[in-house]
Amino acid sequence: MENKNIIIAGVGGQGLVLATRIISEAAFAQGLDVKTNDVVGLSQRGGTVWGSIKMGEKVHSPNILPKGADIILGMEPLEALRWSHGLKDGGLIILNTNRVYPTPVLLEKDTYPEEAIEKLKETYEVIEIDAQEEAKASGNIKAANTILLGLVSKYLDIEESVWHDVLKRFVPKKAVEENLVAFKRGKDYERK
Repeated sequence: MENKNIIIAGVGGQGLVLATRIISEAAFAQGLDVKTNDVVGLSQRGGTVWGSIKMGEKVHSPNILPKGADIILGMEPLEALRWSHGLKDGGLIILNTNRVYPTPVLLEKDTYPEEAIEKLKETYEVIEIDAQEEAKASGNIKAANTILLGLVSKYLDIEESVWHDVLKRFVPKKAVEENLVAFKRGKDYERK
């Protein structure tokens, strides 16, 4: 497998650290070399957080240079926009459409950058998904990140059985079946 570089962008409280761990554990279980990091210092609910995962036959550093990412997993649209400088031209953005408005927008001191987010489609392949709605339809609204993991799995050379094993290890025991259903729903997702 050629090396894949992934940036995960979101806000505190969205489960970014766990999603980063699940992807990296799945890559490791597949036999790939994996390096990862995440910034959680700003992870108070609503603060900017991000993570990076590099995987392949040999990876020397978790750091992704500007224009070095293959995929951005945007758990929140504004955060995906903030990290788009890290994505290769023509790279893939998986964009959860559920917005978490920052305080200046909530206080009406700034506007949410809808146009700039829409312009991402001019440079990158963008797959938009309402992960919360898809999770609700799969039976557990709390499985939104698992929907996103299923969708990103389509672009990684990791066997589905490996993903299932990792999910079983990291999600709460009582929610394993619902998360497996959500993962499949994300994997089977087709853009509208």
